[in-house]
Amino acid sequence: MSAWLGVVSRDHVTRAVEEGIAQIGRGKRTGLARMKAGDWLIYYSPRSSLDSNEPLQSFTAIGEIADEEIWQADEGSFKPWRRRVNYIKNASETPIRPLIGILDMTAIPNWGYQLRRGLLKLSDSDFTTIQSAMKG
Repeated sequence: MSAWLGVVSRDHVTRAVEEGIAQIGRGKRTGLARMKAGDWLIYYSPRSSLDSNEPLQSFTAIGEIADEEIWQADEGSFKPWRRRVNYIKNASETPIRPLIGILDMTAIPNWGYQLRRGLLKLSDSDFTTIQSAMKG
């Protein structure tokens, strides 16, 4: 089992949770193909929406990859790749600030730059810490 951190605005996370899907990197297949059934995905949202300049900086959803299927959706001119996720419905949105210095991913200088990749593999320790925080 691996755990992943996907960086996506909250409005897109909300839609993903409602539909029970994951979409990473503006719909590219590459990130989704790194995941396996039984892996965990945590979404981190730097902002509420792509159009917002107001920072959110919170973990916004957590779920388990349901199966190995990756499919391409058809939304007219946009054809993103997706896969199914079983999201934890009672997970609480959790700010990252109280976890800075506790999480391995925040131990390096300028740790926020790595989030620009859009998908990071989490250490077991970071996954457990974030999961516990989101479950309250």
